Amino acid sequence: MPPSPTPEQFRAVASLRAALRRFSRDSERIAREEGLTPRQYLLLLLIKGAPDGSQRSTVTELARQLQLTQSTVTELVRRAEDVGLLAREGSREDARVTWLSLSEEGERRLTKAFSRLGPERKRLYSILGEAEGTED
Repeated sequence: MPPSPTPEQFRAVASLRAALRRFSRDSERIAREEGLTPRQYLLLLLIKGAPDGSQRSTVTELARQLQLTQSTVTELVRRAEDVGLLAREGSREDARVTWLSLSEEGERRLTKAFSRLGPERKRLYSILGEAEGTED
């Protein structure tokens, strides 16, 4: 049987959970203030922060990362494209693939929201480091 968690571990995880919730709420509020829905902010962030560094993605990859159905992400992408946040480009290597990237307007709004969240990100990183130190 595993050992019981210590009071310190409970405090660290409670602090982390509260910080995550605060970060999520601040992200949503700031996204709205910059003219983005919370889902649009996350969509743009995932495209800009693509794991391969390309700053582009596909609907299939976004559906995997967001853990949403492909049809849901397709609709989210369509709406973001309709308001000028995204650009599409067909793949030169595979005609079945369409790359999504941020438009100038998408870049502008994402950059403003992301920059405003800097202090809260630093706070969250600090708490993450403290919570990590309470593990076995």
